[in-house]
This record gives sequence, C-alpha cells and structure tokens, in this order.
Amino acid sequence: MKKVLVINGVNLNMLGTREPELYGELSYAALKKFIKRSAAELGVKVCVKQSNCEGRLVDFIQKAYGRYDGVVINAGAYTHTSIAILDALKAVNIPTVEVHLTDVDAREEFRRTSYVGLFAQKRIAGRGFEGYKEALAYLAHRES
Repeated sequence: MKKVLVINGVNLNMLGTREPELYGELSYAALKKFIKRSAAELGVKVCVKQSNCEGRLVDFIQKAYGRYDGVVINAGAYTHTSIAILDALKAVNIPTVEVHLTDVDAREEFRRTSYVGLFAQKRIAGRGFEGYKEALAYLAHRES
C-alpha cells in the first residue's frame, strides 16, 4: 500500500470562512475527511498536515524522506513565493503533485508563478476538493 503525505499550507485552515465565493463554504475539516475517504477508496495510506508557517511546511517535507511514496501539496500563497519549499521538495526527491482548489492561472498575475511547480511532476488546479482525489490517484497508480 502506497503512503502519501498531503500537505496544506497557509490559510487552508480557513476554508469555509475565507473568500467563500472562491473556495466554497466547506470547511478544512470537510476537506480532511474528503482526502481520507478518497485515499481509502484508492487503497492509499494517507497523512494530512497543515500549517501557516513556511518552516513547518519545510519540516513536514523533510520528515517525509524515506517514509512516504508521494507528496500532495497545496502550499497556498507559499506556492508563489517559497524557494525554501522548492528546495525541500528537491532535497527529498519524492514524487509530488501540486494542488490548488481554484484555477490560479485565472486569478491575479502573481499566482501564475509556482516554485512548487518547478519540482512537482503534476499540477491540478481549479478542481476543488476533487483535485486532491486526482492527485492521490495519480500517485497511487504511478510506478515506483
């Protein structure tokens, strides 16, 4: 059974409250439940983490080394600013899928830059919660 670490970054804990016209009205707890249910359906063991602190996200990535077969990451705004997260992903060299709830390419210009995307093997954006299931499925069926 493949093991996947799902990392959610800055402000994802505010789902349901934060800009519901963009992110919907479902909470972060609902997202975690969806991810765990999706992983079970796909036969994937999953661990879900969230932090608003860039350094903690880097710590999650580093601790994944040798423990996980894949990483799904929605770094939030750090996607567009964090070379540290990019460097951590490169250091552990674990297959990674970048996920965004919204279509970041259709939003502000600065959101079109993705440091995470310089390493991630796949990017899924604008699919809401379903994007996480697609990411898990990609990693579940990927050859090791």
